[in-house]
Amino acid sequence: MNLGLKMRAGRPKAFGLGGPPTLQKLSPAFSQRRSFAARAIERDAPVRRLDWMLFGSALALSVIGALLVWSATRPRTQLTGGDPQAFLKKHLLNLAIGLVLFTVVAVVGHRRMRVLVPFIGIVAMFGLFAALSPLGATINGQKAWILLPAGFSLQPAELAKIGVILGMAMLLAERVDTGDVERPGNRAVFWSLVVAVAPIGVIMLMPDMGSAMVIGVIILGVLLASGAQARWMAGLMMLGAVGAAAVWKLGILSQYQIDRFAAFADPSLDPAGVGYNTAQARLAIGSGGLTGKGLFHGQQTAGQFVPEQQTDFVFSVAGEELGLIGCAVILFLFSVVLWRGIRIASNADDLFGTIIASGVVAWLGFQMFENIGMNIGIMPVAGLPLPFVSYGGSSMFAIWIALGLLQSVHMRGARAFTRA
Repeated sequence: MNLGLKMRAGRPKAFGLGGPPTLQKLSPAFSQRRSFAARAIERDAPVRRLDWMLFGSALALSVIGALLVWSATRPRTQLTGGDPQAFLKKHLLNLAIGLVLFTVVAVVGHRRMRVLVPFIGIVAMFGLFAALSPLGATINGQKAWILLPAGFSLQPAELAKIGVILGMAMLLAERVDTGDVERPGNRAVFWSLVVAVAPIGVIMLMPDMGSAMVIGVIILGVLLASGAQARWMAGLMMLGAVGAAAVWKLGILSQYQIDRFAAFADPSLDPAGVGYNTAQARLAIGSGGLTGKGLFHGQQTAGQFVPEQQTDFVFSVAGEELGLIGCAVILFLFSVVLWRGIRIASNADDLFGTIIASGVVAWLGFQMFENIGMNIGIMPVAGLPLPFVSYGGSSMFAIWIALGLLQSVHMRGARAFTRA
């Protein structure tokens, strides 16, 4: 039995939330009880059904991130005569907006958002094409940004991750949740892959290898949770390998991205050039020892030796200033977020919710591993921020929207209702 079927097996049928669709058709009283229970969940969810452990861990990561961003950017702004708290204020503003988006998504609910999925997909694709147009801006060799007033910028690839999860969930779960089939058919899987692969193609033109990798992992996680036949995943991995080879041979990647992979394969290659970021990040983390040098007292951080330290390499600030203990706390908080996400996926009372939660977990888990891995030299540098922690509005907004989806699935899950 595959994972998707295991998740749905044994779901409670209290209040009619997990019963077979045929019973709903045969018994009007059964349908009325289910409708009443569903309305009760929708009404009480915002107040009574919040997963406080999940929310608290994510918020703690964001607060720690604010302190790390402040420490990483304070020396630079002081040298230029700017406001030493400028990045901190923007980070907190981004967090506040993210919390508002989280609240809206959790209250509205993933089921009601189902009708908006085509619109979200269209907006995401429009944003990706806009970034490639003259409206877009090139940052760090990637034409992946849209500049906004007041010094803000938007990265449409972050919204595309949300669109892929919701689009695939809608297509894969449609006939399963109505009771027509036990698992997604080949046609549903094919069209869900079309929806997911389209943004990857545009993203690779930027080229944004990191975001493409994340969406690829999301696709695998979604297919695994949906109960799709294993041959689809095997074929997808083969296609991914062929696609990666084609991208390399056709020269789609920029030279600095190729150099990054070369530096990962050979860490001793050009430590003063392409390997400089990782070498300095590892030096900063290693110098922190067990307890760290103290917040705002890291010599590597104060000397601005690690480029992009408030975004891609923010974990190096934690290693130097908070030490092994501080890094362990961050990893523990991430493990709590992923653990709660997996439980939410397994307790969801419909495949739509299971797929959404699984896609979010795959996204957060891989991006966390990739970011920390490139800081300590076990993964290639891919330009991915650390979820909840790194500075950046687009990432912060998308991550908190994803957390809102997780909370929505939890608050409206059958088991969450029966445990009240």
